[in-house]
Amino acid sequence: MDAHYDAVVIGGGQAGLATSFHLTEAKSNHIVLERDRVGERWRTERWDSFTLVTPNSWNRLPGFPYDGDDPEGFLSREEVIAYLEEYAERFDLPVRLGVEVTAVRADTTGFSIETTDGTYEAANVVVATGSFQEPRTPDVTDGIPMAVHQLHSSEYTNPDALPRGPVLVVGSSQSGAQIASELHESGRDVYLSVGSAPKLPRRYRGRDVGHWLEMMGGFQTTVDDLESPAARFAPSAYVSGKDGGQEIDLLELADDGMTLLGRVVGVEDGRIHLADDVEENLRNAYLFYVELVEGIEQFLETADVDAPEPEFTLPAPNEIAVESVPELDLVAANVRSIVWATGYQADFSWIESVDRDEFDYPVHRRGVTDTPGLYFVGLHWLYTRGSGLLYGVGEDARYVVEHLIERLESTKGRP
Repeated sequence: MDAHYDAVVIGGGQAGLATSFHLTEAKSNHIVLERDRVGERWRTERWDSFTLVTPNSWNRLPGFPYDGDDPEGFLSREEVIAYLEEYAERFDLPVRLGVEVTAVRADTTGFSIETTDGTYEAANVVVATGSFQEPRTPDVTDGIPMAVHQLHSSEYTNPDALPRGPVLVVGSSQSGAQIASELHESGRDVYLSVGSAPKLPRRYRGRDVGHWLEMMGGFQTTVDDLESPAARFAPSAYVSGKDGGQEIDLLELADDGMTLLGRVVGVEDGRIHLADDVEENLRNAYLFYVELVEGIEQFLETADVDAPEPEFTLPAPNEIAVESVPELDLVAANVRSIVWATGYQADFSWIESVDRDEFDYPVHRRGVTDTPGLYFVGLHWLYTRGSGLLYGVGEDARYVVEHLIERLESTKGRP
């Protein structure tokens, strides 16, 4: 490539577009490289009925806050894609599609970015590819009988796309709980391996729970407030934005026929070995729910906020009793499909100029690395709880771009 850019942004999702917005405002010569289409992961790694779990009023990409007529609703997958496409078009962001970055190297002029479209040169690089690039499945998948169809949650589309018959969903975080609920509603027999993900209310005292968390400062919590670096990767609490927003109550689903199981710990001869922890995991999930509601009540004792009376009686986590079974015989249960809702893992091996921690996560401070000119935006818990969301990514992008522009100005005129 002939051009030498002030900055190359890698990734055309919300993080890359928000970064490009601020770079455009700063009149910086930059380009956004996207290997497929704008918002590609929203297109190909979300199921058909997927919706956001944060209300529309939280869609706050810089310069383009939500202004529709349903602020308490939840965008569908198609609406998220349309929102990102309109954002890129409205601000005429310099996005180059179909260009995959294969390596980033620091050199004497800044960075060399190797791509399927040749080599780009830039003084700065902003990596905006998200936190988790590779679907993660446990090693036990190799022991599953060949007759059982296996797929990661990123490959799930809808119930009709799976073979007929019972389904085992492994993982009860956001994706697993929502997929298991959808399969159950479709009439499937569902087995759900319950992990340590907590449960959220959808609404409380007339407001979406997200608004209470925002008012209480929950989304301004920074990574420095976490008890350990590992806490960044705690499973996400489950709730749904489907059909205007719903709670997911695993105990109600169990009463309606869903079978709740402990964590998968092994596979042998077509039998899934299970931990004896389903009751403990459910109690902890509902305890989180209760403590959050109690926290809202404490907030209301001193806050000047009008709120109607509580709509429901809180559950009693200590009274939860669920029978635990040591194994699931896939053949006897006629399980025909397994959906592994077991999350993702990072892959930043293509960046040669960044240190990574014990979680293979880039070492940085609020998106700024120790390699001059190398930045990250859009990472989960990059700085706050909202860093990876449409809600908070714009503020992180602004901070990084301000640092980047200061660096450009300080290096002007240097040989």
